[in-house]
Amino acid sequence: MKTVTVIVSPEGASRVETNGFTGDQCRQASAFLEEALGLKENEQLKADFYKTEVRDQQQARQSS
Repeated sequence: MKTVTVIVSPEGASRVETNGFTGDQCRQASAFLEEALGLKENEQLKADFYKTEVRDQQQARQSS
């Protein structure tokens, strides 16, 4: 399942996390939130960023 989560600390710092996206889809899905929240201080990419949708589809077929 694809999700975009916004986490806000008690001090007001915010963090956007994406799950279930492959490649640059995560950036596309969260762009509007990042723009609304303001200046991005850092970016930490998960392993899913380096996956491709084609490879994920092949793995899904193999596990079926």
